[in-house]
Amino acid sequence: MHLAYPAVLSVLLFCTGLYGVLARRNAILVLMSVELMLNAVNLNLVAFDVWLSKAAEETLHSGQALTLFTIAIAAAEIGIGLAIVLAVHRNRGTSDIDKLRDTAEGPDEDGPDDGGPSTGTPAAGPAAEKAEATA
Repeated sequence: MHLAYPAVLSVLLFCTGLYGVLARRNAILVLMSVELMLNAVNLNLVAFDVWLSKAAEETLHSGQALTLFTIAIAAAEIGIGLAIVLAVHRNRGTSDIDKLRDTAEGPDEDGPDDGGPSTGTPAAGPAAEKAEATA
């Protein structure tokens, strides 16, 4: 088999993953797109390893070994990423990336631009209680 077939498939997978990362707003779909990109890299590693092993008789199969490490890292990344997404979804009620801010920030209801004097005391209400509970 020619090297062009897996290389073209890898490029298509990587471009699909890149489009998903750039265009999607849901955090879980972004994680799935990152996994597509990692699988495209894995496909390239294995394809080039097989292609180069035909030239040399004794090979170490380093592409396949590196692919195993990449799969292990991807599994850890998706586990930690899903845990973060679930924690954010429990706190904020959405996994939309555009609507999320830093988890330490609360909604800015009365900022310094409202014309009133800033006293420096924390605002009363559930947002202030939540901020104090997380601090």
